[in-house]
Amino acid sequence: QVQLVESGGGLVQAGGSLRLSCAASGGTFRTYLLGWFRQGPGKEREFVAAISGNGGRTTYADSVKGRFTISRDNAKNTVYLQMSNLKPEDTAIYYCAADRQTYYIYTDTNEYDVWGQGTQVTVSS
Repeated sequence: QVQLVESGGGLVQAGGSLRLSCAASGGTFRTYLLGWFRQGPGKEREFVAAISGNGGRTTYADSVKGRFTISRDNAKNTVYLQMSNLKPEDTAIYYCAADRQTYYIYTDTNEYDVWGQGTQVTVSS
């Protein structure tokens, strides 16, 4: 079973950029679908982006399309979320998640088996 650890969160001004990383250990990384989710204050956890095992397929929430990019480096067992043109409404705890299959690209939290502990992103106006 893979284990996930996020990093790279912080405080940034609106319009700025951050890159989140999620390092995996304990599993065959390329066999996992990987996703990023977020949970803002008083909100439910929501889908942000996902990427297939070989990185060839990605999908994004409409709210982040054109601003966020998900990528993965299977040699480093790491998935990234490059966030640009950040807005105050992007403020949330960001979670990395994994599902042990790579055929389907899931956006539902219930489809993911493994979760990281989260990293806080705060965007000031």
